[in-house]
Amino acid sequence: MQRFYHSGKNAVEYEEGGGCMEDMVKELPTRQDIPAELKWRLEDMYASDAEWEQDFTRLKDAAEQMAALHGTLISAQGLLEVLRLRDAMGELNEKIFVYARMRRDEDNNGSKYQALSDRAASLSVQAASSMAFIVPEILLISPADLDRFFGEEPALQLYRHALEEITRVRPHILGTSEEMLLAQSEEVGEAAQNIFNMLNNADLRFPRIKDEQGQEVELTKGRYSLLMESDNRQVRHDAFKALYSSYQEHNNTLAATLNAAVKKDIFFARARKYGSALEASLDSDNVPIAVYDNLIATVKANLEPMYQYIRLRQKALGVDELHMYDLYAPLIKDAKFVVTYPEALVHVERGLAPLGSDYAQVLRQAFNSGWIDVMENKGKTSGAYSWGAFGSHPYVLLNWQDNVNNVFTLAHEMGHALHSYHSDQTQPYTYAGYRIFVAEVASTVNESLLMQHMLHETKDPKQRLYLLNYYLEQFRGTVYRQTMFAEFEKVIHAKVEAGEGLTTELLNGIYHALNKTYYGPDIIVDEEVDYEWSRIPHFYNNFYVYKYATGFSAATALSQQILQQGEPAVARYLDFLRSGGSDYPINLLAKAGVNMMSPQPIEAALKVFAGLVQEMEGLLEEKG
Repeated sequence: MQRFYHSGKNAVEYEEGGGCMEDMVKELPTRQDIPAELKWRLEDMYASDAEWEQDFTRLKDAAEQMAALHGTLISAQGLLEVLRLRDAMGELNEKIFVYARMRRDEDNNGSKYQALSDRAASLSVQAASSMAFIVPEILLISPADLDRFFGEEPALQLYRHALEEITRVRPHILGTSEEMLLAQSEEVGEAAQNIFNMLNNADLRFPRIKDEQGQEVELTKGRYSLLMESDNRQVRHDAFKALYSSYQEHNNTLAATLNAAVKKDIFFARARKYGSALEASLDSDNVPIAVYDNLIATVKANLEPMYQYIRLRQKALGVDELHMYDLYAPLIKDAKFVVTYPEALVHVERGLAPLGSDYAQVLRQAFNSGWIDVMENKGKTSGAYSWGAFGSHPYVLLNWQDNVNNVFTLAHEMGHALHSYHSDQTQPYTYAGYRIFVAEVASTVNESLLMQHMLHETKDPKQRLYLLNYYLEQFRGTVYRQTMFAEFEKVIHAKVEAGEGLTTELLNGIYHALNKTYYGPDIIVDEEVDYEWSRIPHFYNNFYVYKYATGFSAATALSQQILQQGEPAVARYLDFLRSGGSDYPINLLAKAGVNMMSPQPIEAALKVFAGLVQEMEGLLEEKG
């Protein structure tokens, strides 16, 4: 029932921020230790838990009211009444669910909001079950009668696109009793993801390692990326080994949870008469499988620039063998950026100035009005995301560390947040939620604009090299790496659909082979990376990560249009942000100026990557 809203930064390296070395010797603060000005203000959604309870009761009552309307979709007025009640319930459900989950995300160790979250999930299933009759009954309305309804009740015009969408998927909608059963199965289907999340965010513990000064530091997921960016290769090696040793200890459990998640995907796909889980997932966005396959084929046909980048990285680091733990070490060791959170706010505001004064005004409001939860604390959900509910401003979760990566994470999540804001301000609830396929476009446009701004403003050649290195890593992590993830998902789903089970050995073997293909012959694919699949939460949201790569490609084109064309491109782009889900994603992007049915945006993005590799290689040679 939730509209799409929740989105985090790229699946591994961009979901986990680094930190200041001197801070790592300290224990993580508790939630109570975080200053109020660095916390999001969930009171804007519910002033108290008591208000949440009131809406909880209202939704339960509305579900009973909805259940009583079974069989009434035989007139224009009856259809309109049910659709309006469905929207009202959706708004309530979204607000109840999002608030409870975000409260839990503040500290996963607390039982109070775990319980609240569980209650919200159960009520969501109950509400969905009460509405299970709607689509099957709509499908019983003949096209002629539906046309007559539109004429008899002008208010139904609001729902024309939504009703056409139901008609489009007619072959995959079941009868009322079957739809009710599937709705009731959703909660059970979420078990694998919930178990993974609790293990990954609350129960998993990592060893201590020694930092560059020889001091013991507590390894956390939030600190891992900074350790992997250390100039000291031994620190990188030790952090890499320590992190994956913890996942290796739970590898059989994590293989079982992923296997269960894949089986869930296949169960729902087959129940709805799709040929595969991939087809079912892409159909929700009305995206042909050819788009997914084209992404993988196009990237794999352009692996040589990645291999060239790997050779450049080995040469720049001056190592005899390049290992997986060398992939994140900055190639420009004496030009590191330490960026505080207040400094990052300035960078992001200036970088996004090409989007105009109205966009900037909302951005400043977000920075100053309790939209963002900034700091890492004990028990807090890792990574970064944007989320929210219709009728309330969006929210952003961060786990801030003082590095450039986190500046771009901030820009990324504000892209999601302002996409949601503009959509919610313009569209009715029915169309305010944008589809997953376009979800990463706005976030990545922000990153692209910020990068162009910082490259333009940077006069120091060393800092330019640093930013080029960072930009190359964006391409590697968002296009090449996410496409590798996408191929991994396709392979493992196909294995289970063919009757195989996902054992640890099988998963490790598939993942190892893909790393060798995508990174090429000039890097040592260490055994530890075979376990990396077990820590990627996006694999529990099936066939999501490919949208990072397609979104990055579309965003590269749109950001160039904004910078080169100015106001006309900005106007098209802001119209895209305001469009929500009022049209199919492919059509929305086409109106904004990008044709994703063609391989051209992906090929163009990879050409940019190849050019950046050549530029950096030349600058490094000049630097000597």
